[in-house]
Amino acid sequence: MYKPAAGRGGYVAKALRALSLAGALTATSAGLVSAGEEVPQYGGTLNIGNVYVTVSPLTWDPADWAWKFQQDTGLMYEQLFAADLSKSKRRGGPYSFVPDAWLPTDAIRGELAESWQWKENPLRVEIKLRQGVMFPDKPGVMAARELVADDVVQSYERLNNSPKKVPTYFDHVEKAEAIDKHTVVFTFKTYSSEWDYRFGWGYYSGIVPKEVADAGAGNWKNANGTGPFRLTDYVQANALTFSRNDNYWDKEQIDGKPYKLPFVDKIVYRTIKDEATFLAALRTGKLDLLESIRWSAVDELKKSAPKLQWSRWLATGGTFLAMRTDAKPFDDLRVRRALNMAVNKQEILSSFYNGEGQLFAYPQHPDYIGYFEPLEQMPDSVKELYTYNPQKAKALLAEAGYPNGFSFKVQVCSCSPDHMDLLPLVAAYLEKVGVKLEIQPMEYGAFLSAMTTKTNTAGYFMLNGHTNPTTTLRKSFVTKQTWNPSQFSDPDIDRKMNEVFQERDESKRQMMLKEMTRSIIDKAPYIFLPVAYNYTAWWPWVKNYGGELRAGSERPGPIHARIWIDQEMKKRMGF
Repeated sequence: MYKPAAGRGGYVAKALRALSLAGALTATSAGLVSAGEEVPQYGGTLNIGNVYVTVSPLTWDPADWAWKFQQDTGLMYEQLFAADLSKSKRRGGPYSFVPDAWLPTDAIRGELAESWQWKENPLRVEIKLRQGVMFPDKPGVMAARELVADDVVQSYERLNNSPKKVPTYFDHVEKAEAIDKHTVVFTFKTYSSEWDYRFGWGYYSGIVPKEVADAGAGNWKNANGTGPFRLTDYVQANALTFSRNDNYWDKEQIDGKPYKLPFVDKIVYRTIKDEATFLAALRTGKLDLLESIRWSAVDELKKSAPKLQWSRWLATGGTFLAMRTDAKPFDDLRVRRALNMAVNKQEILSSFYNGEGQLFAYPQHPDYIGYFEPLEQMPDSVKELYTYNPQKAKALLAEAGYPNGFSFKVQVCSCSPDHMDLLPLVAAYLEKVGVKLEIQPMEYGAFLSAMTTKTNTAGYFMLNGHTNPTTTLRKSFVTKQTWNPSQFSDPDIDRKMNEVFQERDESKRQMMLKEMTRSIIDKAPYIFLPVAYNYTAWWPWVKNYGGELRAGSERPGPIHARIWIDQEMKKRMGF
């Protein structure tokens, strides 16, 4: 994401021209493998359990504004920008590429964009597309043809005109135009510090051709993009199968030699709803890679499958119980603070998570250097919410008019084994102060719909992605935003959020966001809970991989396309 340095007169022209140069320099292949690494092999099938292995695709159409779109389609629908994977830690760089929607400025490359340049009067960004990038032939939908600027414009306009659009998302954009076959210009009403995230490497910014939209982008059989793979089969609640796109444009440089991508013939994303089943699939080699494993399963897997390779990462979302602040009893701040004090969060961390987590890591994530403040630096009123104090909780409830407590419904997704285990523990703590929970498990589709239609119950138990340091606050705590299950609304926060997006000085944005984070937590719209560590595991025949999870917003596609399989090793190991 673009984070300009401080400055005054002529600021936009100078800073954004610098970004343009950086863009041109990083608009090459996703990265280099260091000298001496193994020569890649072609062929084979790669079976993957994604971070969200229990959840089937929600849609095939970005205009539906479903957060999981890039997770499921990022192998076929490419974007203007993506992560520069040469900056990964395993290649000597500083970045893990684990955050769900956070790409630092110096780790962004052009994907479909070859270069980009900022201009003023009016403020606009001019994007040059790669020439010769092809959509493959899709019988009954479209003939093979080149990607052109009109594809980018119509993809943006479909999003912007969708009735499901996230409120305010594109308010900074005046218009998008194709000024020639390979040049797109976005003209801005006002500067936005999230310009590239919103429609460059965001959750919904895959480029879908008009022919697919006309045929019905929501039908997986019509899907067709410029990416390294084609979607060739889909069985709901079972698997997505992607087959090599032989005409894919990109290459991987290894020891100075270019290798055509992708390496494997097929990639299969498995959907497995039962935790024991997907762990068994990994242990028996039916999965080559499982991206998210609870800490509680790790020791047994290390014993039963000692050859597995591992990485550990702090979850990229916060777990909480949202309380609807637009209705009684949660319109009373005393009630919300009381319920936070009634839950022994430190005990949850030490006993439920066995210490495998952080007490305080949401809504800002510790990875966000310059934006995150640890709990010890927070005001006493914030620290109080993380300190177990059932006596004060009871006193606050009595003061608010609930001396005998109350009961309320809580919706939870049955797709999360962790949440199905954790919520009853939270309920047990609350019952000690007279507050009873009526737990309502739901399938993910219905669970998500309850929030997006704002019909969720008084309590809503979820894990919400951090995204990035600005959107983590915007999407959940700005009035009427989609991902705001507590219906939190504060005019002061709304105003400050707008100011953050228009602020060009990153150091000032950091201070503003720290202040906002303190204020939001202090108002306790959620029962904030610890953030757990998760693990990723893969077999040693999986090559050119080191635990990276996202090359954009929830998009693993470019990472998976660069993996190859050591077929001989796999055979030697008995698989």
